[in-house]
Amino acid sequence: MLRFAVLLLLLINGLYYAWSQGLLRAYGFSPTEQREPQRLAQQVRPEAWRLLAPEELRRSESVARVPSKPPECLVAGLFDDERSAALRTALERTLPVGSWTLERSSEPGRWIVYMGKFSSAEAASKKRTELASLNLKPEPIGDPKLEPGLSLGGYDVASDANAALSELVKRGVRTAKVVQLREAVQGSALRLASVDDALRARLDEIRPALGDKPLRPCP
Repeated sequence: MLRFAVLLLLLINGLYYAWSQGLLRAYGFSPTEQREPQRLAQQVRPEAWRLLAPEELRRSESVARVPSKPPECLVAGLFDDERSAALRTALERTLPVGSWTLERSSEPGRWIVYMGKFSSAEAASKKRTELASLNLKPEPIGDPKLEPGLSLGGYDVASDANAALSELVKRGVRTAKVVQLREAVQGSALRLASVDDALRARLDEIRPALGDKPLRPCP
């Protein structure tokens, strides 16, 4: 009985050795291969892996620590036909399709109730004090050609500006007048409906084509 147990143990060990060394592979019995090239075949997109230099690793870690900003909507314009064509070329070359639109739009004219042009900044300041006594607060004009001067309100329609001037006359304002600040214009407006971090990083590439029309939050 003991001899049979020893022979059985030797047989089991021999079979295990043959199985572990792949000697029984022809009969369908062998361990799973863990050597090349089988492991290479199990890799997922090995071409996408790249070893980073220490500097690149530190830079990528610092970027990962910066919280991303939520997407935002930005607009710029208006642009006339010539500048719109140049801007369109820059956008098509730089930004992803569908991330931007150039839409036909218009801006109304602008009229203000204006006082000036004064002989000096001191004269304008004196008039500002007089208006304060009437509970009137002048607004910034935004046009160097009309400085030094004061605006008592801006309007998109000339009739509204004239109506406001009439009310101011009743309150004691005597030297104001209606001045057209700008004419109505038509053109194309740039709209970036959803600017995320990836798109935000590429906006500097189109700024030369924007010229003096900065990107600003959508109204």
